[in-house]
Amino acid sequence: MKKSWIAFSFLISHFSFCVAQTYESRYARPVHDVMQDVAERFGVKLKFDSNVDTAGVTLPYADFRVRPYSLELTLDNICKHYDWNWWKQSDNLYKIKRYEYPRRHEDEGRQMLDWLSAKYSNREQWETRRDILIKEVRERLQIDQFLDSCVKDKPAVLSKIRKHDGYTTQNICLELTPGQHVFGTIYAPVKKKRKSNLSPLTSHLSPLIICPDGHWPSRYRDDEQQRLATLARMGAVCVDFDLYGYGQSKQEVGDHHAARAHIFQAACGLKLLDWMLKNRKDIDTTRIAANGGSGGGTHTVLLTLLDRRFTASAPVVHVASHFDGGCPCESGMPIQLAGGGTCEAELAAVIAPRPLLLVSDGGDWTHTNPELEYPFIRRIFGFYRAESSVRNVHLPDERHDFGPSKRQAVYEFFADVFGLDRSMIDESKVTILPATMMQSKPQTDKDPR
Repeated sequence: MKKSWIAFSFLISHFSFCVAQTYESRYARPVHDVMQDVAERFGVKLKFDSNVDTAGVTLPYADFRVRPYSLELTLDNICKHYDWNWWKQSDNLYKIKRYEYPRRHEDEGRQMLDWLSAKYSNREQWETRRDILIKEVRERLQIDQFLDSCVKDKPAVLSKIRKHDGYTTQNICLELTPGQHVFGTIYAPVKKKRKSNLSPLTSHLSPLIICPDGHWPSRYRDDEQQRLATLARMGAVCVDFDLYGYGQSKQEVGDHHAARAHIFQAACGLKLLDWMLKNRKDIDTTRIAANGGSGGGTHTVLLTLLDRRFTASAPVVHVASHFDGGCPCESGMPIQLAGGGTCEAELAAVIAPRPLLLVSDGGDWTHTNPELEYPFIRRIFGFYRAESSVRNVHLPDERHDFGPSKRQAVYEFFADVFGLDRSMIDESKVTILPATMMQSKPQTDKDPR
């Protein structure tokens, strides 16, 4: 009797399944079951992100979405119904995640670059496009309105100058908007006779490098101090600053993940540039650069697009045609919609023909730089016959960081384009300061100073 009941139950369930697969039911099946079948059919594993819930979810026209000749088209057909997306993790592992507007597949990046390339075939056409991009990025970022709202002419709070081996450090605090500040540190060379390929008229002045930070723990970390101090030892004045909601900024603005961070961080870099040029007499205004990694690379590109005073750009582990930066501080304002649609590679090319360094690696989204983004940007530099002014240092065996070889690429770049002293490249000479020594106390109206 028990066996008969089991057989009957199986028949009922099988019959119900068959009945469900009809036009009237839209051939619906549980999406979890469909994904299992897809994985078995194509011999892969599917991993679901924590924010993708398949429990109790059915997929209409389920089996008709399968393309027996293409796993990825099959996944497209299934995922797009739910606003999901798939990402290839390895040859046999695919991850299913919710749709992310700043992130695209590599082939979409290739198609974007092909579409953009068709818009200009000479310098005149490119400069028309470039000017549209600059205008619309400023409008979409709302940077001009924000700068108009900033505090005007309030003195900076500066710490005492600390002397180290071949360089100095000094903290700076500028009030940006009422009650909210830019917190940073200035690294400057100790003045002495240096080797330089510059003329005697400019060799006594230092280039300035504005260094927006990325999404690493803080700007106080060892590798950032090593990089800025070494560049200072080589002859440049460098200044970094807290991300919005990181370091001391967190006490004033709270959460980093806000669209305002996109505008605020750009304004920090621009206001520091203004202050440095107005208040320091040791800066060569013909040699001004931005350099940062990851999210700091995003803002390196943005700063050099917003302000023509920048004469060189070095975004590290950032530039890609298929990724705009996944944080609101990078894509919180819709600047990628400028000009009818753009991407980081085109925005980075706005600096042409002034020198540009792309540092990429094999372990993040920049792994496509040698075959996609770099040739695209180099073509634009070719409109000025300045192909030699753009370079790509690609590190295929490395991952997403600002490690020693990436810092070395930065040192070599600025030695070439700014005439810095290579003999001073020695990170063992850098004094790593504790966070407390790199912080400032904002000046309030009640302060007696």
